[in-house]
Amino acid sequence: MFSCGKYTHRQFYLQDVPQHSKRPFPNDDSLAQGASSSIVRGPSPYENVLYEQISCLVGAQVRSKIQRIEAGVMNLLRSCLESEGGSSTSIISGHVDHHQSLSSEDKGWGCGWRNIQMMSSHLLRQRPETREVLFGGCGFVPDIPSLQRWLEIAWDKGFDAVGARHFDSKIYGVKKWIGTSECVTLLRSFGVRARIVDFDSTESSSLQGKSGKRVCGPMDKYLIKTNPLPRSSSLELSQEDAENMRGQQVLVDWVWNYFSSKRADVLHNSKNVIISDKTPLYFQHQGHSRTIVGIQKQKGNRGSQDRYNLLVLDPGHRTADLERSLTTKKGWPRLLKRGVHTLRKPQYQLCYVDPGIANSEETEQLKTIDSILIRF
Repeated sequence: MFSCGKYTHRQFYLQDVPQHSKRPFPNDDSLAQGASSSIVRGPSPYENVLYEQISCLVGAQVRSKIQRIEAGVMNLLRSCLESEGGSSTSIISGHVDHHQSLSSEDKGWGCGWRNIQMMSSHLLRQRPETREVLFGGCGFVPDIPSLQRWLEIAWDKGFDAVGARHFDSKIYGVKKWIGTSECVTLLRSFGVRARIVDFDSTESSSLQGKSGKRVCGPMDKYLIKTNPLPRSSSLELSQEDAENMRGQQVLVDWVWNYFSSKRADVLHNSKNVIISDKTPLYFQHQGHSRTIVGIQKQKGNRGSQDRYNLLVLDPGHRTADLERSLTTKKGWPRLLKRGVHTLRKPQYQLCYVDPGIANSEETEQLKTIDSILIRF
């Protein structure tokens, strides 16, 4: 886990924004996401205040600063995967920018926000319909303080009442860890169809809802600091490790099926690398979160089982290190590949985004944050 660092940012307040900088959303429906219809009765005073807050934030939000990789991190990753020998097949997302945690801003607590930024970079580039509504149609990925404001507005709209109560509806300027629920809440407030999948091997998940869904609140239960699992001193896998690997294979199989789904459009296809239109996956586990940008399958030899590697962008890694390793094709697997044997946690969560923008009726349903629960 990261060591905690000092959080500094440029503070801004909505009431300080000059009138000329306030820009409305591209259309009225975007502003009304999650709000009750006002066609007959007109907007309430509260709705007017919320509208004003949104209009101010659209103009006041700040673009997140990142280290640009000229060739693009995903293009470099594709080149490295194509250069590998053997009978492997990799499926990866399209464009994704790497957003790293900075010691001067969010080191030690900001991984969730950085993964939201990575997901947003994909949506803004690959999904035109989402670009029109996300962050007021500004067309760029906002910095963490701006995202915190957007999450507060999502709570004010009625999204994730459980999470809002947990944080007392205040997150701006706070160095608290967030998780998958907050990612989904923020995206859904714009009508984006964000979903959660839970993978759980414990007996603690007893809050069962309809159709096998489980209501999720804040992700603190995945972020509780505990002693790490003991590792076997033997070079051979212990029986417990072997059983864990069989369980975690369920998650890896799900990720493979997600990226290789017949519903996914193929944007690029080489001899061993496929670029899918599927979004990357927000990947949450105890103590940290990362972004899964693809998966690799290596065919087993002489009847042995196929082996899988998750392809992961970690906000804890320096963008410069990623660029160097991918450009030189040296050391990059250590930074980006994660095999089944590395998945030692009892619980994981994934967030993905379905295509399209929800209408007003569906948006009301999206206010309740639930998940599909898969036990292993």
